[in-house]
Amino acid sequence: MGAVAILMTGFLADAAGADTEVELLDRARVIHERVIAIDTHVDIPPDFGTEAYDPAQAKPPGQQVDLPGMEQGGLDAAFFIVFVMQRERSEAGYARAIADAFVKYAAIRKMTDVDYSDRIGLALTAADVRRIHAEGRRVALIGIENGFSIGRHVDLLDVHYAQGARYLGLVHNGHNDIGDSAVPNLGLGDTGTEHGGLSGFGRAVIRRANELGIMVDISHASEATAMDAIEASAAPVIASHSAVKGAYSHARNLSDEGLLALRDSGGVAQIVAFDAYLRPTPPEKAAAMGALYRDMSLRNAGDFARMSPEQRESYYSRLSEITRMPPRASVKHLADHIDYAVGLIGIDHVGISSDFNGGGGIEGWDNAGETLNVTVELVRRGYSEEQIAKLWGGNLLRVMEAVESVAAD
Repeated sequence: MGAVAILMTGFLADAAGADTEVELLDRARVIHERVIAIDTHVDIPPDFGTEAYDPAQAKPPGQQVDLPGMEQGGLDAAFFIVFVMQRERSEAGYARAIADAFVKYAAIRKMTDVDYSDRIGLALTAADVRRIHAEGRRVALIGIENGFSIGRHVDLLDVHYAQGARYLGLVHNGHNDIGDSAVPNLGLGDTGTEHGGLSGFGRAVIRRANELGIMVDISHASEATAMDAIEASAAPVIASHSAVKGAYSHARNLSDEGLLALRDSGGVAQIVAFDAYLRPTPPEKAAAMGALYRDMSLRNAGDFARMSPEQRESYYSRLSEITRMPPRASVKHLADHIDYAVGLIGIDHVGISSDFNGGGGIEGWDNAGETLNVTVELVRRGYSEEQIAKLWGGNLLRVMEAVESVAAD
């Protein structure tokens, strides 16, 4: 069901307010068409670009982002993510991570450079984003999730940059050689902290990211790692997909201190549409997740890595069902976190992301085709067109330009 249909369902329930709601929808649609809507975190599975996940074919609900959905929902640009799972820090683990990363680079470049270049183009700079958008095409950018994919070699960051990566998520779930994670991986033997924040190697990685023009991303980082990264970076820092502790306290969410430091660096916090980060998880949903992990004997990263294709398909199918169990967080919960962040650090330092295909998705914004609904909620709350343009991508492009400028200098 498209965004307009979803919204109209609610409008018809209250005939007395229908005219006002229709006017609001019309105003939101006009604004949405004029801004550049950028989602800073869209995961892609290993089969992205194959018949199983053809980005030109809409296959909801499990496939949350595709070209038809982006075009329908007015999602103009997305960072497609080169994610690698945290594994044991051995030569075999590093080699597997690097190999997994390059499978995803190849799939993204196949979409933008070969199969669908008439509909979507790869942006390497902020200027590219604006140019490709002006041409009437969707925009793809690339972000790295988990610096484990560079192993212990700073120079590997240059190779990722050459493939198109323009932000580096330092860690994922589990500590790595760069720094400590907000969520230690007990299955890999993690304790509460390993480095006490950013490691010496992590500081070298950030220096090289600054020199290349890669944005540093603190989502998934521990508080200490995040604060160290902000201090160490010569360029503004981003949180590509995080919510805020001030609206709901979760280990993955940004503290007020972190938000203020991010603001003072000139950076941006991209508020994420991830149910579990926006409000307390209902007990029945937590129980269902526990049952899924028990049924599939999932205890650590190695168990995921050993899944067969059939097991992986079953896992993601059940996960999709669980994430859609009612009651769900909605665009109103997302806007609550945006409101909080804007109130604390200002409109120039807040953005929006989905984490689609990686667990993200909420009532009203469960796929790219429903992107307009977020703008409708922002208009409902009194945000102006100028403010919405900043939230949807203006702030991110400003940071991207600042990072490019530091690299040029």
